[in-house]
This record gives sequence, structure tokens and C-alpha cells, in this order.
Amino acid sequence: MRPACTRGGTVELTALTTVIAEVKDHVLTITLNRPDRMNSFTNAMRSEFRDLWAYADATDDVHVVVLRANGDRAFSTGMDVKEGTYVAENPFSRRDPGADLSPKHNGCWKPLICAVQGMVAGGALYWLNEADIIIASEDAQFFDPHVSYGIVAALEPIGLAHRIPIGEVLRMALLGLDERMSAQRAHQIGFVSEVVARDELWGRAALLADRIAAKPAAAIQGTVRAIWESKDTGRSHALATAMSYTVIGNPIGKAQVDRSAVPTREFEIRGPA
Repeated sequence: MRPACTRGGTVELTALTTVIAEVKDHVLTITLNRPDRMNSFTNAMRSEFRDLWAYADATDDVHVVVLRANGDRAFSTGMDVKEGTYVAENPFSRRDPGADLSPKHNGCWKPLICAVQGMVAGGALYWLNEADIIIASEDAQFFDPHVSYGIVAALEPIGLAHRIPIGEVLRMALLGLDERMSAQRAHQIGFVSEVVARDELWGRAALLADRIAAKPAAAIQGTVRAIWESKDTGRSHALATAMSYTVIGNPIGKAQVDRSAVPTREFEIRGPA
């Protein structure tokens, strides 16, 4: 595969060392590939994700991103505690290391589907906090170990507080290693939108991605951006911005669709009947 252009240069998808990445049918599938280290992130992984988000943003062929992980024990347990990760010595130059992992922090508004299994801990929440859809296998367990090791749990929980009730965030952050949230509980509180059998996880994520990727990219990308940006503004400002996105995106998206050919009776019911 040829190197792909990004804002910072090029990324050779076949040369990545911490993940496996491929594009097929407008879906960029990224697979965390450090199962021997519980798919924990390192400086190398941070760098590769910066490049991947820039690539996804700049590449029109990418409509949707799926993030999944190799190995049975963990989706990710956060930072690799043996290797550590770079933080500037100058306190005024320091930035959140997890920001490199997060698509919206990196200006990528392509929808992100996360498919998680096993342990989902600590820094793994950077990905989930900015995911658009999260599905989990039945064995998934969510927890934040920071306080158990004497470390302030702040960055990941603050991101999480924009997704789930504050009481659930505080319980996870304060109990540390003493408690894990099950996939079923995560579904109950709306963190996870669907729980599936482990052997169905990747296929289900791929199906959802294919359905989204088949729709006009301008409509999808504008929708993602409008909704996420509304979280950081007041209602009136968010609605005004959203209106501008419809003016920009609708002519592009509508021109790519034959309205009479859109299937209206082929759909799936989610949740209890």
C-alpha cells in the first residue's frame, strides 16, 4: 500500500508497529496489536495514532473508523507502565499524553466505532471517551486503577463524565482496582450501545461500519462534528453552528443519493420489542 498523505507528512499503513491498519470499502480498521502487553499504549503508539487520525481526516476514501484489539485478555489497559510515556519536563509545556490517541482532539470527525473485549482500563478510556459507537463483548470489564496506585484519576474520568452519569464516573474513579463495571452495567447506563458474544464482536462492528460507510460521507461527517461540538457550547450557539453545517453538507450529500432508491423498509430493531 502506498504511503498516505497526512497533515504531518505520510504514514505507511503497512509499516506501523503497534497496530494493524487497513482500508477496505471506505472503512479504516485499526487493530491494537500488543496483546502480550495488554495492548497498552507507548510513545510509539501515540505517534502512530497521531498519524492515523491525520490520515483518516485527510483521506476521502475513509468514511468510518473501527478500533478493535488483538488478544483475549484486554482491549487495552492504558499506558504501558514498564515503558512509560513522554511528558515534557517543563510543566508549562506538558500536554495530556492521551490526547494523541483521541480522534476529536486531533481534528478527525470521521465516526469511530470501538469494539471492546476483556479489560478496558485507565488510558483505554481515551479512545472510548471520543468514540461515536461502543459495542462490547459479554466479558468486557471497565475500570480505572489510578487511585489504587496513588495517582490522581482526572483526565480520563473527566472525559467519561461527558458520556455517563457523574455518579458512575466517581464510583469507577474512586474504587480503583476494587471494582469493575460489567459490560451489562455499561449497557444499562448507555456507555455501551450493544453487548454481543465474543465471537460476534468484530463482525458486528464491521456490519455497523459498512452501514454507516454506505451513506454520503459529507452527511455523516457533518453530523458527527455538529453533535460533538454541541457538547462544548450553549444550546443557541450549538444550533446556529449546526445550521451552518447543514448549509455546507446537505448539497454535497443529497447530490450523492437517489432518494427514490433509498430502502425504507429494511431495518433492524434495537432493544426489547
